[in-house]
Amino acid sequence: MTDTPATLADWLTFIERQHPATIDMGLERVRTVAAALGLGAPAQRTITVAGTNGKGSTVAFIEAIAREAGWKTGAYTSPHLLRYNERVRIDGQEVTDDALVAAFAAVEAARGETTLTYFEYGTLAALHLFAGAGLDLAVLEVGLGGRLDAVNIVDADVAVITTVDIDHAEWLGEDREAIGAEKAGIIRGWKPAVLGEIDPPSSVLQRAYLVGANAIRAGSDYFCEPIDAQRWRWRDVATRMELPLPALAGPVQLANAGAAIAALRALDRPVPRAAYAGGIAAARIAGRLQHFDHEGVAVLVDVGHNPQAATALGRALRADPVAGRTHAVYAALQDKDAAGVVRALAETVTDWTLAGLDGVRGQDAPALAARLAGTVAAGAAQAPTVAAALAQVLAQAEAGDRVLVFGSFHAAAQALQWLDSTR
Repeated sequence: MTDTPATLADWLTFIERQHPATIDMGLERVRTVAAALGLGAPAQRTITVAGTNGKGSTVAFIEAIAREAGWKTGAYTSPHLLRYNERVRIDGQEVTDDALVAAFAAVEAARGETTLTYFEYGTLAALHLFAGAGLDLAVLEVGLGGRLDAVNIVDADVAVITTVDIDHAEWLGEDREAIGAEKAGIIRGWKPAVLGEIDPPSSVLQRAYLVGANAIRAGSDYFCEPIDAQRWRWRDVATRMELPLPALAGPVQLANAGAAIAALRALDRPVPRAAYAGGIAAARIAGRLQHFDHEGVAVLVDVGHNPQAATALGRALRADPVAGRTHAVYAALQDKDAAGVVRALAETVTDWTLAGLDGVRGQDAPALAARLAGTVAAGAAQAPTVAAALAQVLAQAEAGDRVLVFGSFHAAAQALQWLDSTR
């Protein structure tokens, strides 16, 4: 490299251009550079989290509980919403620009002639930072799939698979069994594997049994049960805990919190009961049914982008009805099942507004509308951007209405930026 990038923004631009493909699944390149960096285990204990939906929330719960227990933690997640720094946290704090710049420089010096994707650079940089931080626990979110994802170079002490559904089919397969087999690639022999949904694909169970992993299944080995409007119960054969409801909104968060508890209990280090309650109540993550009040209108921002996530959104909206109308601002990447998303929310959303997204994978509102012919969103209002759509809807909404902005991380990020600018 002749001109060394100086700032984090420079580095992010640089690493975007170093590999011919945005996604190039495989572990050989990452392992080669990790060996050159001398990377070992990123912490005394490591948990990896894969799944179609719920990964980020589950990581947030694990991190918050561990911090309440007094552990020094590192968390690696993706993608980010507003700042790249969101992807790498040490002791609950986003790492600084300077720390990331130094980590990217270390990766660049170690890679030689090996090309890396943007995600692979970021994963190696995060592992490099964690290796020097003296962590008790590292929590690593898988980016895509599991078996061939860069995070899978780490042999974790516990693997978590939150949910399995159809997404990224061009990379992972056309059905749940194929996708489950890819995600199950993070499971290690004779190590615990927490399965966060009641009916996981048989391919996930087969992988666990094949390698001798201890499969810990929601609905079979542990249970999450609502008690009342403030409390819920986590239990297994040996333990019963009554806990406060998560601050993260939506019924699905009980499943994510339950998987987080199961993962921590599967480690060989005790966690005080008070830490579970404190961590569940303290966990926060942006863009997960995040609530704002805009002149009497409730605005909910969510990163949900596939039918399974939309189904969970529908359940959350029905569990918290409003007096007025429910308006949706929807912006989707072109490789997503937009029609499936709309169908999942058809009985819950009153009015639809479609917004465009820039970028290689983005699409404008007319293109999205064309894909939604035959759904309840056919003929919906359109806007060029999420910000324009949100402003347009809020100008017409009345007190008691609510607006759901969702469809991708990009849509959520633009909504958060617009809402912040109007405060």
